[in-house]
Amino acid sequence: MAGIDTPLTEEAAAEAGFATHHGEHDHGAGTGLIKPSYDRRLTNEDLAPLKDQTWSWYNIFAFWMSDVHSVGGYITAGSLFALGLTSWQVFVCLIVGITIVLFFCNLVAKPSQRTGVPYPVICRSVFGVLGANIPAIIRGLIAVAWYGIQTYLASASLDILLVRMWPGLEPYADVSQHGFLGLSTLGYATFALLWVAQAAVFWTGMNTIRKFIDFAGPAVYVVMIALCVYLLSKAGWSVNLNLSDHELSGGKVFTTMLAATALVVSYFSGPMLNFGDFSRYGRTFQAVKKGNFWGLPINFVFFSLLTVLTAAATLPVYGKLITDPVETVGHIDNTFALVLAALTFTTATIGINIVANFVSPAFDFSNVSPQKISWRMGGMIAAVGSVLLTPWNLYKSPETIHYTLDTLGAFIGPLFGVLIAHYYVVHKQRVCVDDLFTMDEGGAYHYKRGYNPPAIWATAIAAAGAVAAVFVPGINRFDDYSWFIGCGLGFAAYALLAPRMGVSDSPLDAKTCVK
Repeated sequence: MAGIDTPLTEEAAAEAGFATHHGEHDHGAGTGLIKPSYDRRLTNEDLAPLKDQTWSWYNIFAFWMSDVHSVGGYITAGSLFALGLTSWQVFVCLIVGITIVLFFCNLVAKPSQRTGVPYPVICRSVFGVLGANIPAIIRGLIAVAWYGIQTYLASASLDILLVRMWPGLEPYADVSQHGFLGLSTLGYATFALLWVAQAAVFWTGMNTIRKFIDFAGPAVYVVMIALCVYLLSKAGWSVNLNLSDHELSGGKVFTTMLAATALVVSYFSGPMLNFGDFSRYGRTFQAVKKGNFWGLPINFVFFSLLTVLTAAATLPVYGKLITDPVETVGHIDNTFALVLAALTFTTATIGINIVANFVSPAFDFSNVSPQKISWRMGGMIAAVGSVLLTPWNLYKSPETIHYTLDTLGAFIGPLFGVLIAHYYVVHKQRVCVDDLFTMDEGGAYHYKRGYNPPAIWATAIAAAGAVAAVFVPGINRFDDYSWFIGCGLGFAAYALLAPRMGVSDSPLDAKTCVK
C-alpha cells in the first residue's frame, strides 16, 4: 500500500481504525487527509496534513496580536524602561529583539506551512518518527506550566478588580480567612472561571480560535488606546519617558542593552518554537511572512510605545510608576471603565494562553499516542495538569518558578537550533510528507528504530550548555542568554554530528518530497 496516494475520507478512515472526529464539521484542529499507507500508530485526523490551508495574513497578524497584547506583554515592555536605559536605547533593543524573533519565526514557519503538519509531526523528520516525542513532551510540559501561571495571574488581576467594585468580597480574597492550599476562595472562583472559559473556546476547535484571536487583539488595542489617551490628558499631555530611577554608563549600557534584547527574544521563545502549529494553516508562505511582519515588528513596537506612554503617565497622575495595566485601571473611579477593562484584559489573557500554551500541548500530547489522544484530549490533559501544579503556589516562590521555568526554557533553544539545522542545512528544505506517517524501516525518518541519534545527542549537548549558563557559578551570569546559547550549540552540534553519523539528504532523492 506504500504506493497508494489517494486520501481517505473520514468515514473510510474510521473504518480503517484511525481516530477521527464526530460530525461532518467537527474537526478540532482542521480536516486532515489520511492516506491508506499511513501507520495508525502515527496518525489521526488532527496530525495528518491539512486538506485546506485557509488562514490569511491577517489571521497570522491577529495571532501575534493575541500573543503580544497581554498583561505579561505590557509588563515586559514597560520593564525594559526601568533598566536604566534611555528611551531611544530601549527602542533599539525592542526593534532588534523583535526583528530577531521575526527572522526565526519565518525559518520555523516554512516546513509546517509547506507540509500542512504541526510542530511535533515536522519534528519526526528531525528526531525520527518515534524520537519526535522527545521535543513534543519537553515543549508540552513547558506550555502546561506557563498555562497554569498565566491563568493564575489573570485570575489574580480579576480578583483586584472585583474587590475594587464590590468591597464586601475582600475577606474572600484573603487566603488566611477563606481559602485552602494557598489560594483564597475568590481566587478559586476566578481561576475556575478563566479555566472554563479558555477550555470552552479551545474545545470548539481551531476555526473558533481563529475567530477569537481575530477579535481579541484589536479589542485590547481599543481599550489600551483609550486608557493611554485618558491618562495623558490627565497628565496635561506631558510625560517623561525615562522611567528608570538610575542611570547607566560606559560598558554597562551595552551589556544591559544586550540583556534587554535577549529578554525580548526569550519572551517569544515558546510560541516561536511551535509556530508551525499555526503556520500550517497559512494559505501560502508569503501570507505567513506578511502576517509575521505586521504582527511582530510593526505591532510589537507600537504596542510597546503605547504601554510606555501609559506607564509614564501614571507618575504625574498617581504619583507612582504603575507597570500593571489592571492596577492602573483599578485607580480609575468609573465602574464602566473597570468592567470594560476587566473583560478586555481577561479576553487578552484567554487569547495568549490559548495560542501560546493550549494549542501546543494539544498537538504535542496527541503525537505521543495518536489513536488514544486526540487534539482536544491533549489540550484537556494540559489544562488539568496546569491545575494539579497549583500554579498559585509556584508563583508565591519566585525562586522556584525562576529555576523551574529557566531549566525547561533552556531546552527550547536547543530544540529550535536542531530543527533549523536539520531542515535548512542537512535536508536542504525537503520533507517527504508520507514518510512522516510510516513505521516502515525504509522510511526516510525511521533512522535507527524510529530515533535519530545525532538529533538527540545535539539536543543533550546544547541543553547541558544552556542549563549550565543558568546554574553553574561563574558562568551563570550568562543566564539571560540561555536561549541563544542553547540554539547556537544545538545548531552547530547537529550540523557537525549529522553527516558524521550517516544522516544526509541523499535518501530523499528517490522519494517524493515537498520543498
